[in-house]
Order: sequence, then C-alpha cells, then structure tokens
Amino acid sequence: MNKAILVGNLTRDPEQRTTPSGVSVTSFTVAVTRRYKSQDGTQQADFINCVAWRSTAEFIAKYFTKGSRIGIVGTIQTRTYDDQNGVRRYVTEVVVDEAEFVTSKAQNPGASRGDMPAQQAPAQQNADDLFAEELSDFQPLDDAELPF
Repeated sequence: MNKAILVGNLTRDPEQRTTPSGVSVTSFTVAVTRRYKSQDGTQQADFINCVAWRSTAEFIAKYFTKGSRIGIVGTIQTRTYDDQNGVRRYVTEVVVDEAEFVTSKAQNPGASRGDMPAQQAPAQQNADDLFAEELSDFQPLDDAELPF
C-alpha cells in the first residue's frame, strides 16, 4: 500500500504549468512539523515536494499561497532523470490525489486569490441544530435503570 497523508504549510507559492497536451500540473513544497523536538528544544520540519495534476492542480494554484496550511492525500513516487550536465538525479515526491483547506477562510492567505468553494459550515450548523433537537427530549437515566 502506498498512501501519504500530510498536513503542513506551503513554503512558497505553488508553481502551475501546463503540459504541451494541455494538462495542468502544479508543484509545491509542504513543510511538515515533526512530532518531536531536537535535543536543544527546536522544532524540526520535513520539506516534502508535491505535485498535483488536472483539477487538483488548478484548485491548489488558485486557492493556496506561501504559508497556507494544507492537507493532502496522495502517493509517494520516485523517479530519475539526467540533468543538463548528464548527471543522474533522483526525485521523491508526493503525487497529490486530494487537497483540502485546514484553516478557515479568514486564516487562509489564498482566500483573496478568488472566490473559494462553498464551505461546509452551513451543513454543520444544520446537523448541530438537528442534534440539539434530539437532545431536547433527552431524559437522563437513573443508575438503577441500567441493565448492567
């Protein structure tokens, strides 16, 4: 199984390109904080190269900027190529299948780059209202009524 799930901050603005066949591709790097600190107490991070294709690439390029917090799901891919000097280069990157906002619209620096898709807040509010209605009839049980 090859699945990567990352939450971090973009280290620079995403770089969007289009292939000769017209397919959108966006490259970016995500800084992911490690769960532990070094011996001197500093927080360390890993800088993960990522690439997204087609509509996911367009979404990331449109709504995320340097410093934006992003959540991604994808697969780890390795590849090699020869650079202009004939030196073999090795690349490891995450190919992004899904991307999502991790912060609110107000906290997201990319929010000013266009109209963001509708947020889930109204649906959550409706669910909260329904839950509150269900709880309005709630009667606590006495310990003596419990079957165990």
